[in-house]
Amino acid sequence: MRELYLAELGACVRWLDLPGAQEDDDGPARVFVHGLGCTGTSDFAHIAVHPALARRRSLLVDLLGFGLSDRPGGFDYRMESQAAVVARILDHEGLTGVELVGHSMGGAVAVHLAAARPDLVDRLVVAEPNLYPGGGMFSSPVAAQDEESFVREGFAAMLAAQQRADYAARLRLADPLAVHRSAVALVEGSAPAAGDLFAALQRPRAFLVGEASLPDADAEKVAAAGIPVLVVPAAGHNLMIDNPDGFARALAEALA
Repeated sequence: MRELYLAELGACVRWLDLPGAQEDDDGPARVFVHGLGCTGTSDFAHIAVHPALARRRSLLVDLLGFGLSDRPGGFDYRMESQAAVVARILDHEGLTGVELVGHSMGGAVAVHLAAARPDLVDRLVVAEPNLYPGGGMFSSPVAAQDEESFVREGFAAMLAAQQRADYAARLRLADPLAVHRSAVALVEGSAPAAGDLFAALQRPRAFLVGEASLPDADAEKVAAAGIPVLVVPAAGHNLMIDNPDGFARALAEALA
């Protein structure tokens, strides 16, 4: 685990830095960005080392407010702000031209990063990202609560009601304030929308969607724009958890 201190926030962002295989050392590094309430390691460690993928140096980022990263109360937790923090990590590590992978909320963060800092990203793959305002099944109910009530009691109630034990285990590591502000940001969206930024990017990119999530309006929009859409079989929104082998194979195809 590595960390970078952000003086203006008085907080550290942390990430797991996995080395690549010796035969693939000349390839670009990969950077993985998790979704709302998740962590880099829980969602992507098994993917980063999967035999379907050429073994590359991989950075598994815990976004601020999640996993092992700090939880600054003065941070807005918007996608553009999280993207700027990930850019700080890449600048700190001297990395450019990375292969960037983002899931759900992390997909929106990844799009904003690629749009704001094209020098840092060579290829972009997003998995069921939040591309347009409105949020999703998880973020919308969170954003519907006021911040103080959610932090005081809503977060605990949501944890208690969570039916997926694997998601509850990841969510327990999240800061309630970060969850709420992130959800509000996803519902509000950005201007321009992440989907418009994604369509306009001048670099190889792809969109992964779980078979159980179909039909998916965003996937249809992306396909209509001529961007490759790959379906991960036997998977819902948590693609890399539901079907790790299928996700790794689809990711390898998207990055080929």
